[in-house]
Parts: sequence; structure tokens; C-alpha cells
Amino acid sequence: MIKVVLADDQRLVRAGFRSILEDEDDIAVVGEAGDGAEALTACRTLHPDVVLLDIRMPGVDGLQAARDIAADARLADVRVVILTTFDLDDYVYGALRAGATGFLVKDTEPEELVHAVRVAARGDALISPSITRRLIAEFAGRVRPPEPGPRLNALTDREREVMRLVAAGLTNDEIAASLVLSPATAKTHVSRIMTKLDARDRAQLVVLAYESGMVRPGWLRE
Repeated sequence: MIKVVLADDQRLVRAGFRSILEDEDDIAVVGEAGDGAEALTACRTLHPDVVLLDIRMPGVDGLQAARDIAADARLADVRVVILTTFDLDDYVYGALRAGATGFLVKDTEPEELVHAVRVAARGDALISPSITRRLIAEFAGRVRPPEPGPRLNALTDREREVMRLVAAGLTNDEIAASLVLSPATAKTHVSRIMTKLDARDRAQLVVLAYESGMVRPGWLRE
């Protein structure tokens, strides 16, 4: 059973999401919060698998809550999915850097919401080819990439290939097909990269790939 906490300052939005998610046999909404501070408390108390955070809430917003959750070692297994009204929200890139697994626009289809929760629960990033990669490329271009650190230098040539494909939004199966590997081998490469770079999840690998210069903003084409 996937345990979910919903955090949004609009009670009607929470009720709608709860109704959609609880129609699924493998998902249970275990708590709700009206702001980021309540969301952090709920996560510490209920230890959900996934927390859906509205990025704009009064008091402690979703971005700060994502940072707080990512910084709490007790919540290392909690996956953060940011909810935003607009698909070009300026805060999205910051949310990914803060430790969010990915994001959803609030008018997403019910089946996409359910899929997103399942994807996040198993530790995969919500990297949409049409939206998320474009956002990361856009906002990564606004910051000056740091010099690659020793951890990045520790990657093998194959691991660098895999990381570039992760940054392109490919799943393990797609990476395997691209590099003529088995899906299990592709998954092993991704896990090793995450360990070497101390990355929380695949979304963090995407951010690191852009910020390190391994993938250049504008490199992807729609």
C-alpha cells in the first residue's frame, strides 16, 4: 500500500485528490496539511511514501517544505511531488533542486495523478518529455554551472552515458534499449550513479547533469 500525504491550502483541492487516489486499491491517503509546516509535521508523524505539496501555500510554502523534508534524515524515503498551477512556474526548478522527485500541474488528468504517485513511490523521477525537461533546461541556463566535483569525476564512461540518458528523461527500459543493455543492468548503473553522487533520486541526477555541464541547456530539442 502506497501511503500519501496531501498538502494544499485549498480544502476542495485536497478533497478532489483524495477522492481520486482512494479509488485505487494500492493507494491510501493517510494525512492532509494546509501549509508546508503542517506537511512536514505530517511526514514526521505518518512517514508516508509520497507527499503531494502545493508549491504556493501561506506561511511555509511547498518549496521550503521540500527542502525541510529532504534535509531530514528520518524522511529519506519520503518522495516529494510538487503541485503547481502553471507548467512554467518559476519555482519548479528550485523545487527539483530542493529535493522534489518531480512535479504535476493541478489540472492533470486523474490517471496521470495516480501514475505519478506510483512512479514517485518507487523512486523514479517525474520527468515529462514535453514539460519537465524544457523547464530544467530553461532554469539551469540561468545559473552558472559549478566545476565538476570529485564525485562526478568518479563516474565511469558508461555511467556518464547513463546519466545523460537519465537527464533526457529516459526510463530504465529505454536506457537499456538505447545502450543495448538488460533493464536490470541499466537499473544497476542508475543505482550506482545515485550512490556515488549522493543523489536522493533520479530527479536529483537530472539537476546535477545540467548544473555540472554534463548536459547543456538547449541540448534537447522538442
